Amino acid sequence: MEKRVMTVGMRRRGLTVASALLGGVLALSACSGSDDSAGGDGGQSNSAQASADAAAAKKTSEASITITPKDGSDNASINNAAKVTVSKGTLTEVTMETADGTAVAGEISADKASWAPTGQLERSTTYKVTAAATDSEGRVAHENGSFTTVSPANSFIGNFTPEDGSTVGVGMPVSINFDKAITNKPEVQKGITVSSSSGQEVVGHWFGANRLDFRPDDYWTGGSTVTLKLNLDGVEGASGVFGVQQKTVTFKIGRNQVSIVDAKTKTMKVTQDGKTIKTIPISAGSPENTTYEGQMVISEKFKETRMDGATVGFTDDDGKGEYDIKDVPHAMRLSSSGTFIHGNYWGAKSVFGSVNTSHGCVGLSDTKGANDPNTTAAWFYNHSIIGDVVVVQNTGDKTVAPDNGLNGWNLDWAAWKAGSAV
Repeated sequence: MEKRVMTVGMRRRGLTVASALLGGVLALSACSGSDDSAGGDGGQSNSAQASADAAAAKKTSEASITITPKDGSDNASINNAAKVTVSKGTLTEVTMETADGTAVAGEISADKASWAPTGQLERSTTYKVTAAATDSEGRVAHENGSFTTVSPANSFIGNFTPEDGSTVGVGMPVSINFDKAITNKPEVQKGITVSSSSGQEVVGHWFGANRLDFRPDDYWTGGSTVTLKLNLDGVEGASGVFGVQQKTVTFKIGRNQVSIVDAKTKTMKVTQDGKTIKTIPISAGSPENTTYEGQMVISEKFKETRMDGATVGFTDDDGKGEYDIKDVPHAMRLSSSGTFIHGNYWGAKSVFGSVNTSHGCVGLSDTKGANDPNTTAAWFYNHSIIGDVVVVQNTGDKTVAPDNGLNGWNLDWAAWKAGSAV
């Protein structure tokens, strides 16, 4: 009886092991994807799927579309970043629009291999791009992307003078004022070039972190053309702050006119190409309010303007301006701090050429209303342009600061070049 029990136990154990082994084999067969015909219909299904995949691949376009900037990027350039290109195919349609649906104009190239916007993009704006292309078999491919342009907080621009296409005097520097402080001055200056058709060497000089002026050693050559190129797009001017400008500006240099004010003789000699064409009696700053000396450049012209002493520190005991003239005629600015050469109708005619009476400006005889062309002030106004030089001498005052207006000519060439960052 004990043997039978043991035999039965052994048989059952053997069956159990065999069953386990068989189950393992079955499980392995089910997961292996065997090509054995014993696998039944499974082999035929996989073969059909492979055929279907191959057929689908034959129907897929070979055209490969690339949208830049890459999808999801930010701080993109507003000038050159946006572009769609295709390889192994030709573009058939590209649309670009802002997040609110405003369309952006663009053009597909003649060879239909690329597309780009036809104008400058806006800062701090999200753009969506969709593109379609076909390959040589006419099969269509699609691509979509979205990017955001650089924000004002992460970009800088330079406001420049003179204006494109203008004609200016021989003393006019190229002056660029940046809307953010520049810490990477060498790279920013490398992105700006100024050249003259005269061949004069032109060098930049930094006045602080926000202003960069360019000029030659001597005044510009009369009749020459000056070209300013701003290639600042993508230039990092400060940490995380990038340039966005890509622009070329040209302006003409007019005749060489330099006027010399002598406070001692109380006259002004107007010269063109070194020859005196007119001598005008003037009244400069009084002994208590002397006029700056030095080379000054006319930066603005006003047929009439208001001059309030309170704006430049001339106030009475009540805090009001010592003068407030609302219709100063034929006024031309010589410094940012308020030095002008202008017409004077309120002073006696006898003071011009004999007495210095002003609060620091240079006065010329004029009439109220600025409509009399026969006055010396009207003559000088009509014969002057932005960028002309007025040299003031013998006032007893200090030389005007080179960054007070467009007056960098008061630095010698060595000092000027020392202010360059490259």
